[in-house]
Amino acid sequence: MSLRNTPFDLTPLSPAIGATIAGLDVAEPLSDDTISALTDALHDRLVLFFPDQHLTPEAQRAFAGHFGPLHIHPIYPNVPEVPEIMVLDTDANNAPDNDNWHTDVTFIETPPLGAALYARKIPPSGGDTLWLSTIAAYEALSEPFKRLLEGLTAVHDFEKSFPRDRFAAPDAARRWEEARTRNPPVSHPVVRTHPASGRKALFVNYGFTTRINELSKAESDAVLAFLFAHVTK
Repeated sequence: MSLRNTPFDLTPLSPAIGATIAGLDVAEPLSDDTISALTDALHDRLVLFFPDQHLTPEAQRAFAGHFGPLHIHPIYPNVPEVPEIMVLDTDANNAPDNDNWHTDVTFIETPPLGAALYARKIPPSGGDTLWLSTIAAYEALSEPFKRLLEGLTAVHDFEKSFPRDRFAAPDAARRWEEARTRNPPVSHPVVRTHPASGRKALFVNYGFTTRINELSKAESDAVLAFLFAHVTK
């Protein structure tokens, strides 16, 4: 894919994934040509970083909305006036619960295209957020293993990352029950094809995938354990 003549400067960060975008203020209105070029860059590099941005929740919502419908998370706290923006705030007394390799919100029928994260306060060391390419992970599999995965589907369950016992307080328990009712387990293909690039990717993740439907439990556990370890490489 050619990303020349873009209205911004793009610097790739690794062979498989990631690029830094410079020359844009994403809090300002963006032209259709700029959004189209950013979409192409996202399809090619999978994760884009925009240094030195200054966003209000409203501006963050407007920027994210250029790339598809927005999702309101059923459990995490959000900005009351801008419910599409959730708040991830951790400290020594509120440890992170998402510090594992996962794909966001795969427990719904149509998961979002991606996420638009905005770092408001970061520690002087640590606190890193990392990304991986499940396209590269799929392409690194042997051909016989790829054939094994073709046509398989897997269950993605909200409760795997949000177990009931973590939400014992009355208000939290009520939110959990509502979220559980609205989000029963769903099945997705184990291998999905990116609609823009045509490249295949693994679509299982430690955060929400619980079993492969077409395999026995022992086989499913073994295959998922291998895939969860494989993607981290």
